[in-house]
Amino acid sequence: MTDWLPPLILATSLLPAVATFFLHQESHVWRNTLNLGGALLKVGLVVFMLVEVAGGTLHETRIDLVPGMFLLLRVDALSLLFLTLSALLWLLTTVYAIAYFDRKPNLSRFFGFFSLCVFATTGIALSGSLLTFFIFYELLTLSTWPLVVHKQNAASMRAGMSYLLYSLPGSVALLFAILWLESAAGPVEFANGADFADLDSASQRWLFLLFAGGLAVKAAMVPLHRWLPAAMAAPAPVSALLHAVAVVKAGAFGFVRVIHDVFGIERVTDLGLGIPLAMLASVTILYGSIQALRQTGIKRRLAYSTVSQVSYIVLGAALVGPLALIGGLAHLVHQGLMKITLFFCAGIYDERAGIHEIAELNGIGARMPWTSVCFSLGALGMIGLPPMAGFVTKIYLGLGAMESGAPWVVAVLAGSTLLNAAYFLPLLYRIWFTPPPDGERPGERPLGIVVPAVITGLGAIAAGLLAGADFSPLGWATLIVERHYQP
Repeated sequence: MTDWLPPLILATSLLPAVATFFLHQESHVWRNTLNLGGALLKVGLVVFMLVEVAGGTLHETRIDLVPGMFLLLRVDALSLLFLTLSALLWLLTTVYAIAYFDRKPNLSRFFGFFSLCVFATTGIALSGSLLTFFIFYELLTLSTWPLVVHKQNAASMRAGMSYLLYSLPGSVALLFAILWLESAAGPVEFANGADFADLDSASQRWLFLLFAGGLAVKAAMVPLHRWLPAAMAAPAPVSALLHAVAVVKAGAFGFVRVIHDVFGIERVTDLGLGIPLAMLASVTILYGSIQALRQTGIKRRLAYSTVSQVSYIVLGAALVGPLALIGGLAHLVHQGLMKITLFFCAGIYDERAGIHEIAELNGIGARMPWTSVCFSLGALGMIGLPPMAGFVTKIYLGLGAMESGAPWVVAVLAGSTLLNAAYFLPLLYRIWFTPPPDGERPGERPLGIVVPAVITGLGAIAAGLLAGADFSPLGWATLIVERHYQP
């Protein structure tokens, strides 16, 4: 079981993806059964592994490719944090997507690439070496592009081109960094770190810069972020996947691996690399929030919010202190729950009421109460209102900044919170305190588009209320730091 469990988890996404490509457009029952079945099986396997890893058991699979090259899949506490988020939100997004698209055209293509995207994300979470990480990282790029251009209109094709123009140079930088490092240090496994004995300090700094450049694209850090707002031309289920589960999280997760499992805390500190990265993350946090204020479209405002919020994870990793890292890792899950709720709701507003612009939200709370309550929960969580999950994140990042000797980060967090309030509260005012326009009341049906938003909205509350529990995102992040990253 130990040898075959990681490939089995990958298969729960890969097999439905491959099979779905061969299904006829009208094979709705088979397509839905394959994708929901794979998602449910993955959640079951993840729950089993959570119990195993909590008890100290690790699962590892090594597949030799050619002499000196191998794929390494490893299930540890950190990989399970990302994998659990991916598995749970994939299931809910699948339910949402089935109801959202109903019987629109090209669904076999969509769900095939949708599952392939989750397969790549799962591989990134399970990667135990740099080479394995890079293979799945690039597969994620290739599998996401067809989802971005799914509508095949002019806006989506431009968004897809922008995505590739940013992603491919980042891939080159990341590949060059891996080849340079492994030519000097041999194959790098995350559990062991890299051997930098044959590389001088200048080479190590250049290597880190290449890694950071390759990862910053998917993490949507300034100035490599512009592809993400453009990608809002994609359908709502794709936006939810991009912002909460897959692409941006892959970049942030990669930063955690490179800082803590390739270079190591002491080397990052000695080379003076952590503070410059923390400063770039802080600039991205504030810039994303300022740009969000300027947007009049709902999805574009949410997109710039993601630019800001994902850099909280990078900030937590860059400060190289236990409390900051706990906050950053917990936010990987917290942001996923809050942001997917917001995009689910934005999709419902669009699909059921034809609402795209912020000015069109007037009075929608009385007309679509379930959706609007969920949207409000996600927005208040992003602001950081207690006891929401976002509040827990900001408290730990602030404490971690003081612990790491970077008190200026507290000012960044305070400024970000004020900006979050500035761009979310006017939306909530329009939703709940302005009179609705005359016209027919839009329905909140089918349940398949509303129930996932309710579940994730409640999850954002639960992650904050139950933060002290061992099984909460914060509790699991604490376990990761205590087991793997404490001196």
